Amino acid sequence: MRIVLAGTGSAVGKTTISTGIMKALSEEYRVQPFKAGPDYIDTSYHTLATGNNSRNLDSFFMSDGQIRTSFERGIRTSNADFGIIEGVRGLYEGISPINDVGSTASIAKALDAPVILILNSRSLVKSAAAVVIGFKTLDPTIKIEGVILNQVKNKNHYLKTKEAVEKLAGVDVIGGIQRDDAIKVEQRHLGLVPAVERENLLSYIDKWGEIIKENIDMDALISIMKNARKLPEGREDTWQEENRKKVKIGVAMDEVFNFYYTENIESLEANNAKVVPFSPFKDEELPDVDGIYIGGGYPEIFAKELEQNESMRRSVLKFHQDGNPIYAECGGLMYLTNSINGKKMCEIFNYDSVMTKKVQGLSYVISKAIKDNIITKKGDVFRGHEFHYSKVLVNGKPEYAFKILRGKGIENSLDGLMSKNTVASYVHTHVAACPQFASNFTRSAGDN
Repeated sequence: MRIVLAGTGSAVGKTTISTGIMKALSEEYRVQPFKAGPDYIDTSYHTLATGNNSRNLDSFFMSDGQIRTSFERGIRTSNADFGIIEGVRGLYEGISPINDVGSTASIAKALDAPVILILNSRSLVKSAAAVVIGFKTLDPTIKIEGVILNQVKNKNHYLKTKEAVEKLAGVDVIGGIQRDDAIKVEQRHLGLVPAVERENLLSYIDKWGEIIKENIDMDALISIMKNARKLPEGREDTWQEENRKKVKIGVAMDEVFNFYYTENIESLEANNAKVVPFSPFKDEELPDVDGIYIGGGYPEIFAKELEQNESMRRSVLKFHQDGNPIYAECGGLMYLTNSINGKKMCEIFNYDSVMTKKVQGLSYVISKAIKDNIITKKGDVFRGHEFHYSKVLVNGKPEYAFKILRGKGIENSLDGLMSKNTVASYVHTHVAACPQFASNFTRSAGDN
């Protein structure tokens, strides 16, 4: 039983409505949340709303068979009654103007899932029907089985727009949300503020859930999910399982570093790793581990606190100098440089990181390993994404692990700074698009 909550475009209220629906349903059912596309922020909201780790489904990273495998793994792991997938951008937006790769539509097709279309109906009545008709007819294989009207002015506006959509577009309107600036959430340069930073976010989510229960026909929504057809055939493995030696992998997990795909962590565990969370922000030194994984986040916001935690920075540097494997992505890369905006960091790489006003990298990425390293072998091609407002001010001739075939990287289409057994990159990897990631990393940890 599943559903895709898709928007007609960005900024139509997908996240607040999707999270509210997840929260409302979680009061009676077990809900497994998913997010279409490469996103760490919305998933943190989903996780708080449901108590289950939200997972990413992405057709740039995954084949249709992997999407179905990942969906089933999520449902099975949480023993969920429903799988709810929040879309990305507009329903049909992907990396191409004409195909489905990277779009919400591709996820709906892979899962043969019914779609609820979320429409910003501000100042629209009959035109709302035209929008829905366009979305229905562009690809008739997409099953749009309901519409939610957001930003309605009042009850009269809602009823008139509902009549137009149902009579002219032939799709049931299952609810409408009136305009309310009080339920908007804080924004930052990478999108919504991560849930882990917001102590009061649960109160927001509670409010969203109440608004959903008051304004959405939940019985109709559940009926649409229950009527979803059996998942299509065809499954593919998401990762390799080749490491047989037990290892311990420290994963930076705190207010600063929290951008991880759930399946990246699971793939480490499937390769005989015990995952040991630690905090570069609060802990004095690294735990007793064989390798460390530092994901993305907002180290620039916590640069002062990271600088003040000198004992941890020294611990990370020594871990590196001793030849132990460290894999870092984006914010993790910045943490391993000399400084962030002048605040001292771990000094593994003798370069400074600085924040800029303009985005420096925003793209799906295709990378090719040009040297053997702790996660890939020379010649391996893998996919990921980059999204950052920072620069690493490299000079001289750095040693790089990856050639960027699509995307930007650190400089000159190169990425993956290397030193001893450390690799740090702007590329966020997903194990489905780099299936050797966990097996290679855990074997590197076991060799030291």
